[in-house]
Amino acid sequence: MKVRLMFYLLLVFGNFLGAQDLSSTKDSLSSQEKSIIKIASYTAQGDLLRLKTALNDGLNNGLTINQTKEVLVHLYAYAGFPRSIRGLQTLLQVLEDRKNTGKMDERGVEASPITDTRSKYERGKEILETLVGRSLDGPKPAYQEFSPEMDRFLKEHLFADIFERDVLNHKERELLTISVIASLGNLEPMLASHFNLCLNVGWQPGQLHEFIKILDETTTEESNKTAKTVLYKVLDNR
Repeated sequence: MKVRLMFYLLLVFGNFLGAQDLSSTKDSLSSQEKSIIKIASYTAQGDLLRLKTALNDGLNNGLTINQTKEVLVHLYAYAGFPRSIRGLQTLLQVLEDRKNTGKMDERGVEASPITDTRSKYERGKEILETLVGRSLDGPKPAYQEFSPEMDRFLKEHLFADIFERDVLNHKERELLTISVIASLGNLEPMLASHFNLCLNVGWQPGQLHEFIKILDETTTEESNKTAKTVLYKVLDNR
């Protein structure tokens, strides 16, 4: 009788631990997603030495060459051409070093051709509306009223030319976007906006908390503290 009771208790306890493991991984970031954060953060800061390590880890974790390249291409919209180009040059060096040691990395799929015949402004506006979850036909922000060309560039280029590319999905693009913005620092309004977009496209609060922990490894204490404060405010207001 005691043996049966002990067996039953062990079985229940084992199931409980299994359930705990399942719930803890549900809100966790994958190894590839963690690599995207680190690659974007180090590139934005120009930390090429640690970027080399992050690129190697990302490729080892299953990121394809094209996915990794796309992270660095997307990044220029937020950190500028110089950071993006230095990131691409570093990736080329890493790939050459890996090839010389016998590591053959998967190229991965290329971006699909765009067949939508609507204007880029219309396509970009629709993508942005999908991300924010509402129509953008109302009054525009003051900076867009002041600079209509900026509104056009954002919708035609950032949200059409870049976000429309399917090598990375919208979730991955938002993840690398907050990685760049948080690492650059002093961009709290934009960071808050993109934290909200992250939640809109399916990132869970637990995953964003994990993002903050990873950021603690990659950027300054001040930037990490600011990002944490912004995230808490966003979550409190949801």
